[in-house]
Amino acid sequence: MNDYKDRQENEIFTKVLKAGRRTYFFDVRETKAGDYYLTITESKKHFSEGGEASYEKHKIYLYKEDFKSFEEMFTQSAEFIINQKGTDVISERHDKDFKSRSYTIESDEEFE
Repeated sequence: MNDYKDRQENEIFTKVLKAGRRTYFFDVRETKAGDYYLTITESKKHFSEGGEASYEKHKIYLYKEDFKSFEEMFTQSAEFIINQKGTDVISERHDKDFKSRSYTIESDEEFE
């Protein structure tokens, strides 16, 4: 059996979260022993100078014995971020067309 078919056959449940240029895949899979585990895949789309698309992928495997600790640390980390920075998203800096808004003053005459 080829690798692609193996992966498709052991997927039990899938959810997809599209977030700008990133896509997150939450896949419940089955081990050879019949138990379930979770994979979280982040996929980012990139374009070459020639315009061809490619994807950079990162994957995390989570097993049941780690779910509780992972959930607790995720929740603590998310709460810390919200408490420190609020819920507003500051995404402008990540746009490829973002230009810094620092200004240079050439003379004092501009303020007279």
